[in-house]
Amino acid sequence: MQILQHQQIEQIVKRISIEILEQNIEEKEIVLAGINNNGMHLAQLLMNELLAISEIDYTLTRINISPAAPLKNEIRLEIPAEKLENKVLIIVDDVANTGRTLFYAFQPLLDTMFKKIEIAVLVNRMHKSFPISVDYKGIELATTLQQDIKVVFSDNKEKNTASVL
Repeated sequence: MQILQHQQIEQIVKRISIEILEQNIEEKEIVLAGINNNGMHLAQLLMNELLAISEIDYTLTRINISPAAPLKNEIRLEIPAEKLENKVLIIVDDVANTGRTLFYAFQPLLDTMFKKIEIAVLVNRMHKSFPISVDYKGIELATTLQQDIKVVFSDNKEKNTASVL
């Protein structure tokens, strides 16, 4: 069952971007760190919208993590964490399920002092197993544990969708 079509995703990206700006209006720079491919795609969409509505500098990076087995492989931040010292970091992912991926995404960041860390997701599911709170969310769903949420991003933005499987 499709829950979001491309137009809805565009509206959500605009709304989340405005919320991020409202909460960080005094900042000189904001770092958006997308988790894997879908998180990075959403982070890029957010950055594009933020650049259109503000004059704050934005840095985009990726956190590489294995969602199925986060401790099996090294969790990597694509830019050195020390370059992010005393900055606002927003971790971006497409879906927050149990919170495990977001929880372990903090691992390469633990030795860096940030000004603030926030989390933005397109879809927030309501059954967290890890102590993760989402700051910016597109929609929040009460789903069963057996259901999956699949977000499809495309180079053709009109094909961006989110579905419950």
